Amino acid sequence: MQFLLAFVVVGPLIGAVAALLPAPPGLKGRSPDQAVLRHGVTVTGVILLATLVLAAGFDHDHPSKMQATTDISWIPALDVRIHLGIDGISLPLLVLTALLTFLCALYSYFKLPEGPSPKAFVALVLLLESGTLATFAVLDLILFFLAFEMVLIPMYFLIARWGGAGRQAAAWKFILYTLLGSVVMLLGLLLIGLKSGTFDMVALATDNGRGLTSSVQVTAVLAIGIGLAVKTPMWPLHSWLPDAHTAAPTVGSVLLAGVLLKMGTYGFVRILLPVAPDGMHTFAPYLAAFAVAGIVYGSLACLALARPGAKGDLKRLIAYSSVGHMGFVLLGIASMTPTGVNGALFANIAHGLITGLLFFLVGAVKDRYGTADLDTLAGAIGAALYGRAPRLGGLLAFAAVASLGLPGLAGFWGEMLALFGAFDPAEGLSRPAFLTFMSIAAFGTLLTAAYLLIVVRRVCMGAQRDEPRPIADVQSYEFAAWTPLAALTVLAGLWPAVLLGLTDPAVQKLLAGGKS
Repeated sequence: MQFLLAFVVVGPLIGAVAALLPAPPGLKGRSPDQAVLRHGVTVTGVILLATLVLAAGFDHDHPSKMQATTDISWIPALDVRIHLGIDGISLPLLVLTALLTFLCALYSYFKLPEGPSPKAFVALVLLLESGTLATFAVLDLILFFLAFEMVLIPMYFLIARWGGAGRQAAAWKFILYTLLGSVVMLLGLLLIGLKSGTFDMVALATDNGRGLTSSVQVTAVLAIGIGLAVKTPMWPLHSWLPDAHTAAPTVGSVLLAGVLLKMGTYGFVRILLPVAPDGMHTFAPYLAAFAVAGIVYGSLACLALARPGAKGDLKRLIAYSSVGHMGFVLLGIASMTPTGVNGALFANIAHGLITGLLFFLVGAVKDRYGTADLDTLAGAIGAALYGRAPRLGGLLAFAAVASLGLPGLAGFWGEMLALFGAFDPAEGLSRPAFLTFMSIAAFGTLLTAAYLLIVVRRVCMGAQRDEPRPIADVQSYEFAAWTPLAALTVLAGLWPAVLLGLTDPAVQKLLAGGKS
């Protein structure tokens, strides 16, 4: 288990280096491009398999215990250690990352986005995977920061070199926003490490902030929270996200929404809640206020894009929907209760599955029609996907109703638990204020249903022309890439205990200061 976790983190990095080397003669296939794409599928497939073996070997009877740990001194002068480990909070995110990266590699093997060398594309995807997996596996604040930053450069190049119109501006906006947030976050991490005398996240969580004064905790939460909020993204620090999603290639959007956004909310749960509880108590009402503002703002932006004549881009609309969905995650965290935090973690996984599927589907629609403009799809071309490509239309409708939180699908449980957490927040937080936040967030669910149903009506049920242009329905490689996401969305919706049984004991221990 110890070796397996280290391999899961380092394996994609080795694979990224190997992707840049010439393929051995026996593995070249029909062309060098095919060989490197096949290399990407193989490496991500092996990492996914190793992650599943890790999940199977995980002690599910004690999910609050750190398992598969590695603890090696790295920089003795600062007491920085190569400390790895997983518990019930990080394991689902590890599996989600490995799954989405494998599905993106498989999809790209058949549908590579237009751009420079496939070698560079595969190497960047693998580098991105390594950084994301490391973020969820490391237990040292300095290593967490390094892993957190490691994903920025590959995502920048994926947008800037393989993206669509406006990719350069979108890539620069992405990198500038996230780097500026990260600089502030680093100051907060250093403050915690230097004031407490350790950068070890397990030791800090067990101490539960007792070694830090209230003023230090408040300062640390403000600094670290800004960096995490940019990555989440929290309103009003979200403006880089719609541009990045609109310009990114399909697989870039899937990875950005499916795993990169989760790094911010994971940092809130893993670092700020247990390490600086007094600081979180101070800022929790403000965090909740920004969260519900994001829920309503994201939904209203989507409604504006969905209305006829708005020339709304479907990818941009889903990007704004992510601002709203991540608002529910932040609301659950702000409640500082086991119910709310479990809801936030569940909503994280559900958002990764559902929004990943939505970006795959919208990418496929754009490939077929040559545009993601909603007016064009619903008007001149006459999308009417139910009649012209019934499987594609059915999957798009399924993903939309899952995203709006239909009971029985994954999107329902996380949002419901986040609302329950806000209904009865942690001791010391203003219940009237959180009841107000809960009411606003509940109204946001109605707005979410409204814009998603408008999209389904306009794209899937639009009027066909007399001689509609024939389009291909779901291809076999698309079916292979999308089916796992749809199946897991149903499984998590019907059997939420699969996830909650992992996260709840770990959350209880985290909020109790390391005590089971």
